[in-house]
Amino acid sequence: MTAGSVRAPNEGDGLRIADLGGRSVALWGFGREGRATLEALRALSRPPRQVVIVTDRPPPAGTAAPPGTEWVAGEPGLARLLSAEVVVRSPGISRYRDDASQVAATTTVTTGTNLWFAEHSEERVVAVTGSKGKSTTSSLIAHLARAAGETVVLAGNIGVPLLARLHPDPAPGIWVLELSSHQTADLVRSPRVGVLTNLYREHLDWHGTLGRYIADKLSLFTHRGDGVAVLNREDPGTREWTQQLPGRRAWFCDPAGYHVEGGVIRWEGQALIAASALRLRGRHNLVNACAALCAAEQAGIDARAHAGALSSFHPLPHRLEHVGEAGGVSYVNDSISTIPESTVAALEALRGREIVLIAGGFDRGQDHAPLLKALGRGTGVRAVVTLPPSGERLAAQLRDLGGAPPVVAARDLAEAVELAHQRVRPGGVVLLSPAAPSYGPFRDFEERGDAFRALVSAVTGGGAAGAPGPTPW
Repeated sequence: MTAGSVRAPNEGDGLRIADLGGRSVALWGFGREGRATLEALRALSRPPRQVVIVTDRPPPAGTAAPPGTEWVAGEPGLARLLSAEVVVRSPGISRYRDDASQVAATTTVTTGTNLWFAEHSEERVVAVTGSKGKSTTSSLIAHLARAAGETVVLAGNIGVPLLARLHPDPAPGIWVLELSSHQTADLVRSPRVGVLTNLYREHLDWHGTLGRYIADKLSLFTHRGDGVAVLNREDPGTREWTQQLPGRRAWFCDPAGYHVEGGVIRWEGQALIAASALRLRGRHNLVNACAALCAAEQAGIDARAHAGALSSFHPLPHRLEHVGEAGGVSYVNDSISTIPESTVAALEALRGREIVLIAGGFDRGQDHAPLLKALGRGTGVRAVVTLPPSGERLAAQLRDLGGAPPVVAARDLAEAVELAHQRVRPGGVVLLSPAAPSYGPFRDFEERGDAFRALVSAVTGGGAAGAPGPTPW
């Protein structure tokens, strides 16, 4: 890895999508973002002269290159990237890879995120990043805005690529974006309102170092002096690493603003809504709601007047999602928990119930210390069922930890669900909260959560959860 955390400006910084017309363009990566970029290029009145798709691996068997494009995979793709006039790099391709450094030094590189911001950064944009809670917080902001009568577009890392919403008709009154660290890493413009939910150690396989990861997250805020950064006062990492941000700060989880006290969301001393009125579970989700209220207020919405609308917000899938009930046992899908801190929050949300925890997955070198501390002090966990490969390391650490619950190793998710089912008692919870990414057996946390839901349905005889509603725990 030869690139640093600061990138020199290049021609791609000022590009709009129309500027790609008549040029040779390489799409580096062809997932959701790459496909949305191709559709945006096809919609141009003057299309690119040439479009080549470059991926690390060949397309799935039987998949043809889209009409008017060429698909090059593997090592030959580097030459095509170097010869293109413009490369549009997808978020899945780390900018710190050696080949990415070579491409950036040779030709013009941009991203779908920068192409979108080139056209919309001066509009009413609220963008949300953070290690955890991004999707829920951005969805809550959009929910509050709609309750206030605003027209809203919610897009970004939440599953709707920005270029798929480049020019919606009608244009929204407010844009709400969820942005990952992969998308903020080389931003060259900042939104009017940026939100940072929290900062934990995450995605070091992409960023290389914790310092790069933090700098890449904070890039959301560093490109304008008239913006506002909505920040979490109680998160130590946020307090430490945001001291030099330009613009104005607005703090949530602060007694002087939106905060949680006594099971109630408050603004200063005013009670706004009780946690019991929400479908969201766990204090971490109350914090997300505070972030959303603060961000909505900074975007010009009367957030306090519409705080009651939070009661009609349905939790997103894979986030403490109740997916089954049988024999007095609840099955909860928290596949989104890809770091230990998030699993700890899930355990706290279910405090009072006996839990059989399923944890483990792709080993990104995550620090299990927060989870070990929680399990060692007693969180109602009856047993931990581990999944390889990170689960092997977690199991060894738990066996060395005094007072930890018993551990049993599973070969895969199917066996883990069966082992958990055997160990849970009536009144308890089987919780999938892996504290690890899903890569290997699954494409992403959503596919892992869907697989868990199907396995639970088989174990419970089809007792999967139906339409969203208040959770029974």
